Amino acid sequence: MTHDAIILEGLTFYGYHGVHPEEQRLGQRFQVDLVAQCDLRPAGRSDRLADTVSYRALFDAVREVLEGPPHQLLESVAEAVAEQVLARFPLIVRVTVTVWKMSSPMPGHATGRVGVRVVRGRAKEEGHDADTATASSS
Repeated sequence: MTHDAIILEGLTFYGYHGVHPEEQRLGQRFQVDLVAQCDLRPAGRSDRLADTVSYRALFDAVREVLEGPPHQLLESVAEAVAEQVLARFPLIVRVTVTVWKMSSPMPGHATGRVGVRVVRGRAKEEGHDADTATASSS
């Protein structure tokens, strides 16, 4: 597996995802970090966009999910982004998607963000499981 990656961090969208009715009615800000692993040597040698994956195309794929139909769970949003990226971009062998909810409706004075992270890859990439997931929050 390659250690090369295209990285997009802090992509911010307004979406209507959440378990609570007010989240789906009023919406809120979400942030996405994406790490798309692929072999960047061909593009590094050729200096041609055709030999890599466009940052803009990745951004558009993420935006379609985040600004699209509502999901109840962040896990579902992250899974949809990972599926979209792997389906659209055959050069990408593994993707890590972190979805952050910037304001969580938790009691008290919770500050900061909460999120989930999923790691997905193509079937049996060099001995690693294709579907692994981890959750994170801060």
